Amino acid sequence: MKLTLGPILFYWHRQQIMDFYADMSEQPLDVIYLGETVCSKRRALSLDDWIGLARDVREASGAEVVLSGLALIEAASELSSLRRLCENGEIKVEANDMAAVHYLSGKGVEFVGGPPLNLYNAFALEELIRNGMTRWVPPVECSADLLAALMQQAQANDLALPEIEVFAWGHLPLAYSARCFTARAENLSKDDCGFICQNYPEGVPLTSQEGQAVFTLNGIQTMSSAPTNLLAEYPRMARMGIDALRLSPRAQDMAQVVQMFDAVRQGATPPLALDGCNGYWHGQAGMLRVDEVGLC
Repeated sequence: MKLTLGPILFYWHRQQIMDFYADMSEQPLDVIYLGETVCSKRRALSLDDWIGLARDVREASGAEVVLSGLALIEAASELSSLRRLCENGEIKVEANDMAAVHYLSGKGVEFVGGPPLNLYNAFALEELIRNGMTRWVPPVECSADLLAALMQQAQANDLALPEIEVFAWGHLPLAYSARCFTARAENLSKDDCGFICQNYPEGVPLTSQEGQAVFTLNGIQTMSSAPTNLLAEYPRMARMGIDALRLSPRAQDMAQVVQMFDAVRQGATPPLALDGCNGYWHGQAGMLRVDEVGLC
């Protein structure tokens, strides 16, 4: 299976972004995604900067490079920026909104379908394949059984399938909102947020009244509290025919995460259970761990 590095979901300073990708360019990654998917106000890098960085990363790493677009389009200015991204003419795009699919298919350009597109069956995939989708990242709540059923549905109906890239490690992006939760937590308005997200390079932890970690707030995005971790499921995913595993960036120790997955890919024995959550993969509540669903 390929190992891919998803786009940075948090708001980092420009130099932190540059240093991160310099480090990741030395890791055994097959595909590296770059770009802003959460909030258009996050402008540490411009589109031209992202394209320039994509060229540098591609040259340094030898990996395929993809530019990811916004997952929630709320304004005409964001639509205009998305069109510029889709019409860059050089770097493949990950479509995280149907507006991007519209632009890319109209240009006859191949693209990656990101997890916010909410695709759940083989007939929907077939429609987007006809419009240029070559790789698909299923919604993060999809279970192994759902994906297996989708693959069987495609086979039974003689439908093509794209490459399938499973979100295998990192805080799960669960929902998007017009409101900015990070700004609200700091008693700031969304329009005058002061780019407060940069103070939280791995998001804002949200706990219940009982002190239980529940979510991570990341601007307009609500994420899982714990990172999902599907490394123990590697053998099953290999048997299913999954093509790629997505690792979502974190501020610290990301190289160790990549190397951990690469070691299993190279033949190391996967662990029986790991820290993190993987309930969705087993058709259970997403915040559960594998031992909590009785599998170990």
